[in-house]
Amino acid sequence: MRKHVMMTLLDTEQSYVESLRTLIQGYMRPLKHPDGGSIVDPLLVDEMFFQIPEILEHHEDFLEQVAGCVGQWHDRQTVGHLLIQSFSKDTLANMYSAYIDNFLNAKDAVRIAKEAKPAFHKFLEQNMRENKEKQALGDLMIKPVQRIPRYELLVKDLLKHTPEDHPDHAFLLDAQRDIKRLAEKINKGRRSAEEAERETRVIQEIEAHIEGVEHILNPQRKFLRQEMVMEAKTVGGKKDRSLFLFSDLIICTTLKRKSGSLRRSSMSLYSAASVIDTSSKYKFLWKLPLEDVEVVKSSTQATNKESIQKMISRLDEDLSTLGQISKLSETLSFPHQSLDEVIKDLMASVHRELSEKQSLAFSMTFLPTKLEFTTASAESTFVFEFTSPDARSNFEQAFEEAKKKLAMNKDQWDPEFLKAIPIMKTRSGMQFSCASPSHSCPDSGCEVWVCNSDGYVGQVCLLNIKDEPTVEACIAVCSARIICIAAVPGLKGRERGSEPNPAPTSRPPGQQLHISISHSSLELTERPTGPGAELVPFDSDDTDDEDSPSPSSTLQSQASHSTISSSYGNDEGPGSKDMATETTSSEEEQEFPVASSYGAPGMLGVGGGSRAQTESPMDGRAMRRSSRGSFTRASLEDLLSIDPEAYQSSVWLGTEDGCIHVYQSSDNIRNRKNSMKMQHSASILCILYLDNKVFVSLANGEVIVYQREAGSFWDPQSSQTLVLGMPASPVTKMVPVGGKLWCGSQNRVLIINTATLVQEHCFQVGTDSSRCVTCMVAYGQGVWLALQGSAQVKLYHAQTWESLTEVDVAPAVHKMLAGADAIIRQHKAACLRITALLACKDLLWIGTSAGVVLTLAIPAVSSGTGAGTLKSPLMPMGSAHGHTGHVRFLTSIELPEGFDMNFPPPTTDSTGNQSGSTVDGNLQRRDSARRRASAHIPPKTNHLVISGGDGYEDFRLTNSSETVGRDDSTNHLLLWRV
Repeated sequence: MRKHVMMTLLDTEQSYVESLRTLIQGYMRPLKHPDGGSIVDPLLVDEMFFQIPEILEHHEDFLEQVAGCVGQWHDRQTVGHLLIQSFSKDTLANMYSAYIDNFLNAKDAVRIAKEAKPAFHKFLEQNMRENKEKQALGDLMIKPVQRIPRYELLVKDLLKHTPEDHPDHAFLLDAQRDIKRLAEKINKGRRSAEEAERETRVIQEIEAHIEGVEHILNPQRKFLRQEMVMEAKTVGGKKDRSLFLFSDLIICTTLKRKSGSLRRSSMSLYSAASVIDTSSKYKFLWKLPLEDVEVVKSSTQATNKESIQKMISRLDEDLSTLGQISKLSETLSFPHQSLDEVIKDLMASVHRELSEKQSLAFSMTFLPTKLEFTTASAESTFVFEFTSPDARSNFEQAFEEAKKKLAMNKDQWDPEFLKAIPIMKTRSGMQFSCASPSHSCPDSGCEVWVCNSDGYVGQVCLLNIKDEPTVEACIAVCSARIICIAAVPGLKGRERGSEPNPAPTSRPPGQQLHISISHSSLELTERPTGPGAELVPFDSDDTDDEDSPSPSSTLQSQASHSTISSSYGNDEGPGSKDMATETTSSEEEQEFPVASSYGAPGMLGVGGGSRAQTESPMDGRAMRRSSRGSFTRASLEDLLSIDPEAYQSSVWLGTEDGCIHVYQSSDNIRNRKNSMKMQHSASILCILYLDNKVFVSLANGEVIVYQREAGSFWDPQSSQTLVLGMPASPVTKMVPVGGKLWCGSQNRVLIINTATLVQEHCFQVGTDSSRCVTCMVAYGQGVWLALQGSAQVKLYHAQTWESLTEVDVAPAVHKMLAGADAIIRQHKAACLRITALLACKDLLWIGTSAGVVLTLAIPAVSSGTGAGTLKSPLMPMGSAHGHTGHVRFLTSIELPEGFDMNFPPPTTDSTGNQSGSTVDGNLQRRDSARRRASAHIPPKTNHLVISGGDGYEDFRLTNSSETVGRDDSTNHLLLWRV
């Protein structure tokens, strides 16, 4: 029976592959490359057959494996491993999700082509007659939508006929789980995409019907209901109005009925085919965020109702008492007719009073038709009269529910978008790769180093966070792409031991110590002073002249052939708090180059220095190589221990050509002087400072560990080399987690003890070994990571290494892209992947290849947290501000206490209004800080989150907006405050 089920799988798979081949060979290719004239617009052809070639390629491979399995069939044959291998891949889920998301667009493309060209209709009829199964194009296009659920049935049949002791049983259970997960993911993505597209069309329809309204399309916004009302004006009586209620916004318009139209009082999204009453004309009056509007509650009405209820209770008690008195009077033997009459009259009076109060209470249960709104600042008040109490009640209920949901989604850590800063390209093709705040924070402001390159030139842009964040300089530092960056703090006071604090007056102002190491000697020179002093610009192509020492006599690290030169520059201040962030370039740009030799081992890298204009013909290098004195290792340490600059922070840059450039201050880099330069035999993939060590991962699989000498000098000669991977599987990411070092190598995570440098544990992430770890950040006791080409971010426990949950970002991204052009939307959906991660202030920030920046509230992870204990599902939220192209990096900076920034007023507010727009001539839109103050929410701390990427896009704008596409080719930095 197992073989019979396998034959069924083989037959259905052959039929499916034939159908896919027919779509490509019989339809797509002839339409794209017709023998005669063009039958259909090529863009429509791309839309019709979107993702079909990729799906076919996958299933041809799978068919070949199934056929081989059936051809070699025996009783103990296993097939579950083939199913796992084919259906556990994220790429397959992404292909099917993209195809199904685009399915309605593909059908529309076929319909448009039929209407435009009769020749296309004839082409379809002819092809249907010629294909084997005589199936129409629509029948063939629906097959990928229906295919995945059929695999579930086939695996279920196989399990039914596979004993538990059969070697295939465990494989089939895993395969069943993977296929079910795949089907659920595809269905979820399809529902999410359909919902987002429907919401977008609804708001676009409303925008088209209201004269004067614009920019209300927002991926996070939903239309709730429309109400026809009368506004009570203090002057001019009552006016016809229409209220449009959204999930975060309320719009008021004038109302002008078309001739002969019927009045329709209210309209919600789910009550009719058209979402609004199209029988009237609307003209925009004002719009307000829901967080700025409150319903005025009538305290008098509530008090009156409560007093009436108390009176009714007392009258009920009186009736009960009178009943008891009447029964007691019956026991009297003496005549008591007059008493009975009095009791009867008294009971009648109580009944009348009770009836009146009950009627009054009953009437008060029906709410009045009027509803009063006021702004949070009480600057304006609006009174609207609804057509009925029910209409008023329903609107108020929807309004209150929307405000409640809005408050849940917008807590005090809601990111506040500040500014988009364009970075003009000095060379064509320049793209961001990585960024990091420097540990120094000078009086003029804090700095963020932003790296970009075009593959030939590496450039650092200095973003100064002062009164208003500005890019002060863009400096070319090397002739290679900068892949990674790390800020390394200087030694703290307690780490200096008993070494005396160097006296700053021991050297005259303007004179500083310069050290250059070449082979076994060290020369000490004074900084030249006076008009003859000049700086030597750093030249990354600088090589030694013929007088340079032989390669064998230069400093070399144990396995990476490092060379070093050193010159110290200006002071830096104390370091600031580190943030959990990705500091290497985004994965789609890295491609993780394999190990190769970029420079001859032992090549002396010269990092500048100083040059005196003297009569001597020697240049700066020759001067340092002159015999000014030679030092032993001990005397070198003593010398360094008295250098005040030995305790300064620095920034390390790793390049594609295997070089590390170390700068001690922004003044150094402005003058193109690097304090230290180390050459390695392979590309630098990641740099990380942890426990007074700097870990450097190379593309050849090695991790070099640099340690400070007694005087804090980073010396490559005392480095250690860890072989944690191979050229095909280098360490692509490193993150400090609970005092350990987590290293991502292929789809494995290696956990290293930083004290002993020994691997303590290793676990696998996913089943696809071709996908390496590209993004990884730690927060609390959780570690978030993403694999290459994946749209899922996974959470692991820092102590138990257990997989806690997985979050798919595709639905949230599809929602943000719902208003985009169909071609752009499907392209971004097809190649969607996570490109950057950042954990900051209880939020996980996620950068994507679609340019969408998402935030996810980080769940609390404790020592007892397990896979089933987290609240689910975790729903990422998209920011309205993002990039046109990829998000290249995410980083953050914590500003000093008391540090403040000033921004020019934005041109548009959060709802798309111009800043100066008014409501009824006197109501001004207040800024977000005042809104938060009115809601008693604590102000945001001075944490800045910075996203770098290709272009800038406001996802609230429609394609028809004049600003769309204007900034596509310019690199942008986006700033949020949290």
